[in-house]
Amino acid sequence: MTRLEDFLVIDKLQVHELEVEPKRVQAMYSVTLPSGEVHSASLIYSYEHPYFNPGKPEDINLATMMTAQVALNYGLFCREIEFDGLFDHPDRQFIQAMMENTSREILTNKLLVKNEFLLPPFINLTAEKRERYTQAKITFSNAHFGRAVPEKKESHPDRNKFAILSSGGKDSLLTYGLVREFGEPFPIFINESGRHWFTAVNAYRYMKEKEPNTSKPWCNSDRVFNWMLKHLLFIRKDYANIRSDMYPVRLWTVAVFLFGTLPIVRKKNIGHVLIGDEYDTTLKHNLGGISHYKGLYDQSKYFDNAMTRYFRQKGWNIYQYSMLRSLSELLIMKILVNRYPELQMHQVSCHAAHEKDGRMHPCGKCEKCRRIIGMISSLGGNPQNCGYTDDQVRLGLKALASKTIKQIGSDAGHLYFLLHGKGLLPYNDFIRKAASPHPEIMKLRFDRERSNLEDLPKEIRKPLFGILRQYADGTVERKAAGWEEIDDLETYLSKINYKYNEK
Repeated sequence: MTRLEDFLVIDKLQVHELEVEPKRVQAMYSVTLPSGEVHSASLIYSYEHPYFNPGKPEDINLATMMTAQVALNYGLFCREIEFDGLFDHPDRQFIQAMMENTSREILTNKLLVKNEFLLPPFINLTAEKRERYTQAKITFSNAHFGRAVPEKKESHPDRNKFAILSSGGKDSLLTYGLVREFGEPFPIFINESGRHWFTAVNAYRYMKEKEPNTSKPWCNSDRVFNWMLKHLLFIRKDYANIRSDMYPVRLWTVAVFLFGTLPIVRKKNIGHVLIGDEYDTTLKHNLGGISHYKGLYDQSKYFDNAMTRYFRQKGWNIYQYSMLRSLSELLIMKILVNRYPELQMHQVSCHAAHEKDGRMHPCGKCEKCRRIIGMISSLGGNPQNCGYTDDQVRLGLKALASKTIKQIGSDAGHLYFLLHGKGLLPYNDFIRKAASPHPEIMKLRFDRERSNLEDLPKEIRKPLFGILRQYADGTVERKAAGWEEIDDLETYLSKINYKYNEK
């Protein structure tokens, strides 16, 4: 029988040798194996403009936290993880709490479920509830920065400035379009070293030309993640050849990019950090008595709230949230297609995108592509607007007639219902079971868990929902008996307090 302890294949992981330059930060990731061998790789962030003062403790501290994030994925697999740099108390608390949460998420969503990347006998692990899931001893050291102490100084950032963690996906494109109407947007594209950058290329080129606040930091985290996989003996050696919508083990990914935006956010005095996440990314599940977030923690409102608390503890007073949590994926698509077609044409929601004639094009074959084709088609839009060919649309709809998509049941059911109603899908046994009307999908939805108005600053509610309500089929709030209509949205918005009101 496989035990969790069998996954301890690294004796020590060190994040150390931090280097801070005006446009660049770098830290060494060193792995010590049970054989005594030591292997190292560099994690690098670089910027188009200077954002760091190498002699300033606050900048060293930020660089320390940026370069630490990749390591939070390996608490189950190392006997010790050492973070060497300049940390304060909120930093240490954050790293310990987020590593423990990530360890639990990886256990329940990577190791205890079917995972094509795992080698036998590591596929035979059984669920066991524990007080602590992180197996690594976590240590903090400061080998290079002497008695330097980052000064906690209360900041008062500009609440009219919005940083948007950007890509070529519909969520960040819609977020940018919305912010552009009532605030000053700062799209930040983290240029990852791997193929994931392909999805962002079209949108980045457009915004670089049209939006003066657009920026593009570069990070090689993808290379470090792949380098780490080579030391995890329970991962198949041919992992790079496996076509999959999931990563082999990592789940703490958004924070790696998010921390990369912070030098720009801090330097430009930006008050809001926006993540593009919709209604169905906040989930709670249980596996064998172990509570978890379905592998979506860093896309959930709980992550946003944890980051906002951390920013307050640091004295930065930045607010992180998603403007889209009251929206279904289908309603996001509707607003983007109808209000911002000039942005939607740059959408690439495909991790197998390829270049053709100087633009990136979706593969048209993966689950994500057929979902996008289905949503746009169900709304009466044209999937060709964002690069799909006639053949890809035809084959995508054909695949939808017999294959499932990655949406929660009500969202998927309503999409199939709309497609069948438009005559775009045949009526067969699959559609008979899959299609069902859920009118709330096209409404603004509020509830205490997934879409809580307390998580949104009051000053953005009126302009934001003034736009969103134009495309929704109404507004509902979840009650014990189900969805209840909200007739007066303005009164409802004004009654809800903001969780992080400034004193």
